[in-house]
Amino acid sequence: MSKRENRPRRAAVALHYSGHGAPRITAKGEGLTAERIVAVAKENDVPISENRELAGLLSQIGLGEEIPPMLYVAVAEVLKFAYGLSGKSALDRPCDNTRRR
Repeated sequence: MSKRENRPRRAAVALHYSGHGAPRITAKGEGLTAERIVAVAKENDVPISENRELAGLLSQIGLGEEIPPMLYVAVAEVLKFAYGLSGKSALDRPCDNTRRR
């Protein structure tokens, strides 16, 4: 095991992006909670991107809340990374062209 794998994880944040609005915070935690978030992601083949600074900023946002505009570019890079790992692109997602009245 490398030194990096032995270090306790400070924070982990899970995001969900539906394609509408901004990505939302779906889980967050520190220490053992962070380790569990990462373990569940791995068990479900969810791509993981490690960025301590971004995780620290995202962990200040409430659960279920959209990320603020100041983090759009950084989170877009994470989403691009995740789509790349899964072999998909943002253009592969289904488009909802229905209008709500």
